[in-house]
Amino acid sequence: MYNKNFQKEPTEKQKIGRIGEDFACEYLKREGFKIIGRNYLKKWGEIDIVVQKDKKIHFVEVKTVSRSEGGVIHETNDSYRAEDNMHQWKLQRLARAVQSYLLDKNVPDDMEWQFDLATVHINANKGLLKVMILEDIVL
Repeated sequence: MYNKNFQKEPTEKQKIGRIGEDFACEYLKREGFKIIGRNYLKKWGEIDIVVQKDKKIHFVEVKTVSRSEGGVIHETNDSYRAEDNMHQWKLQRLARAVQSYLLDKNVPDDMEWQFDLATVHINANKGLLKVMILEDIVL
């Protein structure tokens, strides 16, 4: 399906993913992080959110699960735990994207950085959500 500007309409999965990323950004801001980038895209991978706190850059992958009374809708179309969707091939693609970001943005070699995973759980019927950050994942 296309909109009036001949752009492809986002799928339900993409809409849920975008909502999850927005919630994760709001959570990170409340925790004192500064958003310095979103959706850094290369053909070999994408970094959902790039934030900075205390002179350290955090590259954040977001996985979202939306639950309703009738079942579960997954951004990742997998099991109930969003964090289970971080497969080895995904980590390898993210590692390449992180290296590209560091080079493209001329990040100094001595700048500390880490990779984090944000899981967002949304209950569509009750309007509740929960964001959890798993910090410093090895790529």
